Amino acid sequence: MDKRTGEFWFVVGSQTLYGPQVLETVERRAREMAEDLSRTLPWPLACKAVVKSGMEIAGVIREANYDGRCLGIVAWCHTFSPSKMWLSGLAQLQKPYCHLATQYHREIPNEEIDMDFMNLNQAAHGDREHGFIAARLRLPRKVIAGHWQDEAVRRRLAEWMRTAAGAAVSRDMKVMRFGDNMRDVAVTEGDKVAVQAQLGWQVNTWATGDLVREMAAVTEAETDGLMEAYRAGYDIATDNMDAIRYQAREEIAIRRMLDREGCLAFTNTFQDLYGMEQLPGLATQHLMSLGYGYGGEGDWKTAAMTAVLKAMGENGNGASAFMEDYTYHLEEGREYSLGAHMLEVCPSLAAGRPRIETHPLHIGMNEKDPARLVFEGRAGKAIVVSLVDMGGRLRLICQDIEAVKPILPMPNLPVARVMWRAEPDLTTGLECWITAGGAHHTVLSYDVTAGMMRDWCTMTGVEFVHIHHDTSVESLERELFLSDLAWKLR
Repeated sequence: MDKRTGEFWFVVGSQTLYGPQVLETVERRAREMAEDLSRTLPWPLACKAVVKSGMEIAGVIREANYDGRCLGIVAWCHTFSPSKMWLSGLAQLQKPYCHLATQYHREIPNEEIDMDFMNLNQAAHGDREHGFIAARLRLPRKVIAGHWQDEAVRRRLAEWMRTAAGAAVSRDMKVMRFGDNMRDVAVTEGDKVAVQAQLGWQVNTWATGDLVREMAAVTEAETDGLMEAYRAGYDIATDNMDAIRYQAREEIAIRRMLDREGCLAFTNTFQDLYGMEQLPGLATQHLMSLGYGYGGEGDWKTAAMTAVLKAMGENGNGASAFMEDYTYHLEEGREYSLGAHMLEVCPSLAAGRPRIETHPLHIGMNEKDPARLVFEGRAGKAIVVSLVDMGGRLRLICQDIEAVKPILPMPNLPVARVMWRAEPDLTTGLECWITAGGAHHTVLSYDVTAGMMRDWCTMTGVEFVHIHHDTSVESLERELFLSDLAWKLR
């Protein structure tokens, strides 16, 4: 599942009209640019080809489609590349596509510019011709314009690469569900067959008894090893070591089953713990810190999205976590959301070193007090996202937020928590969220941006709804109305 062994292909458009000397220069520059860009990008940008005919273009795109190492294509037209040559290839494209509208030189050279210079350096001509055919085909794509050495261009290209890696993880996603959904809950349901056809997610169920049997096979030595990892990463603030060891056994068993089946995400529910003493809390939190996705109460969509956003984060496992809006602080002028969950919030969000504590969980089938990590989330700009099934299509709602240090210590709240200001403000943002159908479960991320989620939706064919500083209920209602019309016409 490690997509960091992949690469992106740099495909440069030209034609034979200008002669071999020009083509040699184009290829030399393309390789120079790819090598230089690769030094600062999260994945290598491999100079794959300078394409000069429809056959070459179709061939390289077919090769990209079937090469598992290729995570996406970055195209640029150094010279004039007639766009009808691209028709057959682009019609077959199955990988994320970025059009880098740039040029080799930064400035127009006053003394050197002549017709030979113009014929060689006409990216402004070539990129516009290339852009038309992608628009004509309604091709999902990302357009990034600017000089290839500019920091802003490289940052945007890096973010697009991280998003494309998230799309690749999505195509390979398998979700393991221990039991079914929480009873009578609507938003965690969805059409698994349609989602697998569209996103590639395979969502299947394993019995809780399968996990209990796997736990019975965990050795004391294996448990001791994981206990050392807990001590290294967390402060132990309980004398109930048996509860922590039980969570370690749960974690080892869950991870063993996930890895054996090739699953990157899992769900469970407190209503189906038959044969278990504790709902996995610390076990789930530590697994999320390793990059696995999770969704509570059988929420397989949020479980998969957690894994996707983690893959899109910095270094392939960013600060993203399963989250739930729990309650609000509605003091006028100081309105905040308090996000938490019963036990399962990833420590990648923590402002400090998390503590392992044990407390009763007065819900579900727990026989004993579950161990869990308790911490405050760090301050900073972030997003929360929710993927919902609208019947016939998927909608991703993304809201900009700013996390703050909790304004209250809440000493008797024995769970991890994050407090934030919602954009454009709490009540307007809440009205917009509800109007769009956003769920109570979300993924909160500090290092995936709304722009990256927009690109992910473009790559995967998912409707994107963004609640931000300038959003109003009225503008969102108009947007949703027009979106409904547009999706019905598809």
